[in-house]
Amino acid sequence: MPDKKEVKTQVVRSAGGVLYKIVEGRPYVVLIATKGGERWGLPKGLVERGEDAAMTALREVREETGLSGEVVEKLKTIDYWFYLDRQTRQHKFVDFYLLRYTGGETADHDWEVEAVQWFPIEEALERASYSTEREVLRLAAERLKG
Repeated sequence: MPDKKEVKTQVVRSAGGVLYKIVEGRPYVVLIATKGGERWGLPKGLVERGEDAAMTALREVREETGLSGEVVEKLKTIDYWFYLDRQTRQHKFVDFYLLRYTGGETADHDWEVEAVQWFPIEEALERASYSTEREVLRLAAERLKG
């Protein structure tokens, strides 16, 4: 009887942000397109050595969108599971922050991203591909009311 290969579990920490600006009294947020433009989501990436989650969120937003911001507050930590391959599954935790836009151009996004676009937050909620990120956007919308 052949040995079953044991599945390894890795815990991974990432961070990202809901970058916003107010235009004519209305909150707009940035989403990125990946997977050939089929998936829209929030910018996020792995926490690197020497960074805390807020630093990672600012760096990843800048790299993936070409835009800069400042941390307003932490919104939420989401987590999900996925398989890297048949022997390795990851449990990923992503800390999301609400970030106020301070500058930059969407044309300066990195190669991992097909498109970067500002959306009214209500439209971003409809456009976002993942339910967990829609949850984060709902929290951001609540914070930005007023």
